[in-house]
Amino acid sequence: MKVTWERLTARTRHPFGISRGVRASATVVWVRLEHEGVEGWGEADPSTYYGETPASVEAALEYLAPALDKAQDPFALEPLEAELRSMLGRNGSAFSAVSSALHDWVGKRVGLPLWKMWGLDPNAAPASSFTIGIDEPRVMAEKVREASGYSILKVKLGSDDDEARLRAVRDAAPDKVLRIDANAGWTPRQAVDGIAMCADYGVEFVEQPLPPHRDKELAFVRARAALPLIVDESCMVATDIPRLSGLVDGINIKLAKCGGPREAVRMVHAARACGLSVMLGCMLETTLGIAAAAQLAPLVDYADLDGAELLADDPFTGPHLAENGRIALPEAPGLGVSRR
Repeated sequence: MKVTWERLTARTRHPFGISRGVRASATVVWVRLEHEGVEGWGEADPSTYYGETPASVEAALEYLAPALDKAQDPFALEPLEAELRSMLGRNGSAFSAVSSALHDWVGKRVGLPLWKMWGLDPNAAPASSFTIGIDEPRVMAEKVREASGYSILKVKLGSDDDEARLRAVRDAAPDKVLRIDANAGWTPRQAVDGIAMCADYGVEFVEQPLPPHRDKELAFVRARAALPLIVDESCMVATDIPRLSGLVDGINIKLAKCGGPREAVRMVHAARACGLSVMLGCMLETTLGIAAAAQLAPLVDYADLDGAELLADDPFTGPHLAENGRIALPEAPGLGVSRR
């Protein structure tokens, strides 16, 4: 199997702010695996928060290339991915791109979309939220009005004046479902007060109130939380889930963290075994990156797969968000993605 790759940069429609900073573009790595005349595609969406950059992704691909070149059976996904993982360790977005490309190759080779290969019903996928990044309250309200086609909004908080921002969003969207993501931006005391404030505004749940690896503080917050808690940065892979049982109400899976579709499915089953709800999330990604996650959306309770919708110049087409955030999964084989 021959692996090649290319960097792509896409601008955001608006500056995208979270508690850790603001971004105006996303640089991803488009990965292609060719074998027997069929090409599988995947996308790496590296985050410096998790220690990855486009350069580190490319270095990881260089390192994996000889093993991929020797691989004779792309259908042997489990042993092949196990071998590659033993070489690479935790480079989530790089591995996700390779894993997604392998699954895309298999789907194209047999002529089936990934959701059908997994035996899933696309009608069971939950509607996706649309993210409102941190900004001035009046700007956030304007973003809400631009997002009138979505029934669920995910609002980023963890800033200097969270209530003013949330009030502006709620005033602009009195009837929409609101979910809050603090992106680890609160202290325990701020989290307890912030979650109570969110409850007053009719929020459904709060995501990642504290920095990761603060389990005792997380227990303190959950014991006093007025709303359900879901964690994202605190949960990378399936083996992280058992320790979170009793500390939170749900987890957020992102392929760029966990390493691709196969690990994502393991995380779903681990979370179910622990009695936790499951959200499927994303980074700022193109349609190619979103497509790999979207194929698994029928397995989860909540979806936040709007990364490509936040971009001004997405280079791909394929699975997308339709009316009210409905996840539209095509019948096209593999991930169902093509280049514009």
